[in-house]
Amino acid sequence: MNLNLNAAAEKILSILPGVDCTGCGKTTCKECAQEIAATGNVALCPALTQEQVDAVADILGVPTVTVEAKVAFVSCAGSAAGKKRFAGVCSSCQEAVESGFVRGECKSGCVGVGSCVSVCKFDAMKLEDGKIVIDKEKCTGCGVCAEKNVCPQHIIRMIPADATNFIPCSSTEEDDELVRRTCGYGCIACGECERACPEGAVSIIDNHAVIDYEKCVGCVACTVKCKKKIIVDTLHDLTVLKDKVAFVRCSGGNRASVKYKEMGIQTCEEAAKLNPKDYNLCTTGCCGQGSCTAACRYGALSVVNGTAVVDPEKCVGCKDCTYVCPKHLITMVPYKGIKLVPCSSVDDYEDKAAVCDSGCIACGDCKANCPNLAIYAEGKHAVIDPEICEDCKVCQYMCARGVIKEQEVPEYIFLQREALGIREGE
Repeated sequence: MNLNLNAAAEKILSILPGVDCTGCGKTTCKECAQEIAATGNVALCPALTQEQVDAVADILGVPTVTVEAKVAFVSCAGSAAGKKRFAGVCSSCQEAVESGFVRGECKSGCVGVGSCVSVCKFDAMKLEDGKIVIDKEKCTGCGVCAEKNVCPQHIIRMIPADATNFIPCSSTEEDDELVRRTCGYGCIACGECERACPEGAVSIIDNHAVIDYEKCVGCVACTVKCKKKIIVDTLHDLTVLKDKVAFVRCSGGNRASVKYKEMGIQTCEEAAKLNPKDYNLCTTGCCGQGSCTAACRYGALSVVNGTAVVDPEKCVGCKDCTYVCPKHLITMVPYKGIKLVPCSSVDDYEDKAAVCDSGCIACGDCKANCPNLAIYAEGKHAVIDPEICEDCKVCQYMCARGVIKEQEVPEYIFLQREALGIREGE
């Protein structure tokens, strides 16, 4: 290298990060500076900002190039890939993956050992409770953590620093039911986001959704239509952009919950294996041990007076709770102000009255007086069809036991309709 190139390389080196991150493909920043000086490739170092690339171009007297600021993103938000099992046992993510996964674990997710953390020269990555946390302010986009020899699962991707929509899943599992059982954050490849995207920026690749950031404009369409509500949207409030929310078909009080706790039972699954009639309990009521609350990622479910209750404002409609309730008491209903019957008992009137003060006794008064024929009887309890219900309140007036409840919804539901371009009446 001649004298002029050496001088240029020294100046360029003063601009480079100086931490030898190897993101450029060279072993040291000095080698990178020499390569830039010799070839004129002013953007060879991926960690440089636009201002720094311009400065390098000025040193060489060549035209600058436009660079896009990028940051690392871990496309996995769950812990189903054996994180707890591998913690403190494996020395690298590669070792963890090579040791194999067990039944019920995600084979595509982050194993949480932290090999990416150890190679980051900018202190932009941390391992907290098995989760890789990236500091966007510190991440320079060098891309070393995303290299195959670092992340054997290939789930770290370099994305635009100004991106606002993210899909934190890399599952390749074809069986959507298995995905639901394995991980609450798993993409089920339903394709709703792909069909909803007006820019064609979302695609289903290897059984999970992927965003093409060259096309993404940061709208809310994919966030709204995601059935699992796993798409992270940093511009909008996810809790108001939903089609449906969960509803617990029971308001039976704490009789069952208290009884099961006295028996030392701690989960709904354990309680559901018992015969409720042996303990003078409702055969179809809520066990009240909170399996649904544990599955809810948004704090939308709580056990109140021994029965699970959904907060429709917090619920995002992901349906995870419907899969963990052993009695199948949780169903999805439209997110709008409608009337609902929180009872699913199929017992005779005398049996219901003996075990519950708030159960539907199937008297038929609500059905007989509904002006829209939105109410029907099913298994000795009333059911309201939310698609037909016009929220007229007649059924509530007619219900002698005060069973029928109203789901009150905030006025800001218009945000959802606006996001999807839905006109009134559709």
